Amino acid sequence: MGWEAGRNGALAVVRMLDALAAAPEPLSVSGLAEAVGVDQPRASRLVQQGVDRGWVRREADPDDARRTRIALTDDGARMIRGMRGERRERLDQALTAFTDDERDELARLLTKLAKNWRG
Repeated sequence: MGWEAGRNGALAVVRMLDALAAAPEPLSVSGLAEAVGVDQPRASRLVQQGVDRGWVRREADPDDARRTRIALTDDGARMIRGMRGERRERLDQALTAFTDDERDELARLLTKLAKNWRG
């Protein structure tokens, strides 16, 4: 794999791709750092790893030529869609052990958690 810090580095790259896929427009490195929950130097390293693999690209910010924005490439978008599909399959498998009432309760509790989450 060769990603920084092994599995944790790979998870950080996935979080980066997830954040870029969820963003309505490309993110600055500082915006990406905030979205992923890392400091700016770490975000810069993640971006470089993504660029090296062809999953993200740097582009000029149309509002400020001194700034760079980070965007998913087509390969990056395909990669994160595939990973989301795998996670969805794993979740579906895990939920097979739950009754309908347990699934409803889990959904209720997760919704409550999400509403009260303080970033």
